[in-house]
Amino acid sequence: MYCSVIPALLFYPGTMNSVQRMRATLMSDDDRDTLMRMAAFERVRLLSEVHGHLSAKQLDSGFVFAGDSIKLVDRVKGIWKPQKMRYLLSIKTVVPKSGGKFWYEDQREVHRQIYDGEEVVDYDFMRGKRGPEAAHNQWLREAYLNRIPIIYFLGIVPGQYLAMLPSFIVGWDARALKAHVGFGVPEQKGLVPSEQEIPVPPKSAIERCYALRSVKQRLHQATFRQTVITAYKGRCAISRLPEQRLLDAAHIISDGNERLGQPIISNGLPLSKLHHAAFDAHLIGIDPDYRIHVSDRLLSQNDGPMLEALKHQNGAEICLPHRSKDQPDRDRLARRYEHFRAVS
Repeated sequence: MYCSVIPALLFYPGTMNSVQRMRATLMSDDDRDTLMRMAAFERVRLLSEVHGHLSAKQLDSGFVFAGDSIKLVDRVKGIWKPQKMRYLLSIKTVVPKSGGKFWYEDQREVHRQIYDGEEVVDYDFMRGKRGPEAAHNQWLREAYLNRIPIIYFLGIVPGQYLAMLPSFIVGWDARALKAHVGFGVPEQKGLVPSEQEIPVPPKSAIERCYALRSVKQRLHQATFRQTVITAYKGRCAISRLPEQRLLDAAHIISDGNERLGQPIISNGLPLSKLHHAAFDAHLIGIDPDYRIHVSDRLLSQNDGPMLEALKHQNGAEICLPHRSKDQPDRDRLARRYEHFRAVS
């Protein structure tokens, strides 16, 4: 029987004494699986808070339980169950490099299914002579039958993943050689580890809709951010700041505009959080010739080096991506610049 509340001891494995370690080894398989699962979840949440989307290297760091280092994913295979766990821990969908081969249909379809608003997405079985009876495919089946919460590492660009947590195997189709993945309601903020409960699949249509909307929003933001920042080689278009954790992908035209607000590189600018806030507040504008304009409101103030650094950008040109097709769309910039001039 799955335990529902996570002991606080779990989150401090380095402090476990010999008696506590012995208790960990004597607990039931289900209880141990639950504790290990929540340790993995907590590790992934922490990594996601720090990095946003996760690289293969960051996933390779794994997690620690009772002093043991345990993998979060299999480097080669997309379905992973650690030896010491009873049930499936994670699945992974890889986005191939440009010109690379798509090995499974879900690599092509999962983003479309999410953006189309489908409540579940398809996940292909591992290929092999045993088909549905192969061990990895049976792990999917066991997770389905036991309603086990898992981590879905969804590829957004080559080598980068968004952790969809919690996710669930909500269907297993031996004929189609596919499992169906559903998304859980995001964890409640502000709970201490000892108060967190094991996630369960959404019970109502409202919960499923909320979970899907959250997944769609995260996928949109992560994909847009990564493609824009990559196009500019990881630097702010205004300040040239090279620290990606301090960069946002700013829309030139808001995504609320159905005609012009698409999440494409030419509608985006990589900006530091300060420059992004100034751009959104129309304190900084960029004209169709890629020149930076600082508002009179800022130019008239004298209050420290941060403000002076902003004012110094007035009249400079933004940094542009190498590929011409990735450069900011001039028509969108012109439309946005009109708003800047109207309020500045």
